[in-house]
Amino acid sequence: NNVHLLFEAAVAGGIPILKSLEQGLSANKIEMLAGIINGTGNFILTEMRDKGRDFADVLKEAQALGYAEADPTFDVEGIDAAHKLAILASIAFGCELQFDKVSTEGISKIEGEDVTFATELGYSIKHLGIAKQIDGKMQMRVHPTLIPKTRLLANVDGVMNAVLVKGNAVGPTLYYGAGAGDEATASAVIADLVDIIKGTVSDDILGWQSFEAMPHQAVDEIESIFYLRLLATDKPGVLADITTIFAKHNISVEAVIQKQIDAQNNAHIAIITNQVKTGEINAAVDEIQKNDFIQETVKIIHVETLD
Repeated sequence: NNVHLLFEAAVAGGIPILKSLEQGLSANKIEMLAGIINGTGNFILTEMRDKGRDFADVLKEAQALGYAEADPTFDVEGIDAAHKLAILASIAFGCELQFDKVSTEGISKIEGEDVTFATELGYSIKHLGIAKQIDGKMQMRVHPTLIPKTRLLANVDGVMNAVLVKGNAVGPTLYYGAGAGDEATASAVIADLVDIIKGTVSDDILGWQSFEAMPHQAVDEIESIFYLRLLATDKPGVLADITTIFAKHNISVEAVIQKQIDAQNNAHIAIITNQVKTGEINAAVDEIQKNDFIQETVKIIHVETLD
């Protein structure tokens, strides 16, 4: 109909992240972006860390406060964040909008033990959306992530949002603010209307015609550091068996914590690996899981240093 369609409020509420990508960073080739782009999930993880509460308890409060819907699936299973990441990646990397290519994992399986171990190891768990272009292939993923406490993103708490963008010229830049709410959303919508009224909006502001369908990196090929948590029988040789399996898959251990937790002589073991392909860590965990000393499903969480 020959009208402008702007959507700043679609991602990160009052943070002008889309305009920053389109205009303020236009001289840069974007190398990576990573963001906390769902306030509900961030609120839940913050409460679990700071007050020792469990997921289900905090989710009920989030619903009572209006942060989460009666059906919270989109928020807690990462679907909302995946939608937003697809938009960010499309603008940042000039690729077609491909929500179906976003590897998505929610926060509903995060337990108190993971939050505690993360803290002891010097990390904070955040639900991140990450997009990169590596060797001409796109990588888009949403999942819980251990971030070093020293990183600014690790200290974005409550319902606040933040997006880290790394450009080849400017380096890392961080955009922080309210990700939802009436006033934050209105701020973004009104800003779009003002741009239209001023006539500062190009007829092809996003260059849709030039957006390309880029190949995507297979999930098994994505490299990451990983956190593993195992509940295992505490007996001689268990750690040796685990490290032997790791060695078969070219995985080394950077840190390990073990805690005995019950009268049955079971222990929680938390491990931080080196950087390894996702396919290798999954294969190693599948092999570890088959041992009779493993008492429950092994937990796997990505670790990102955000260097």
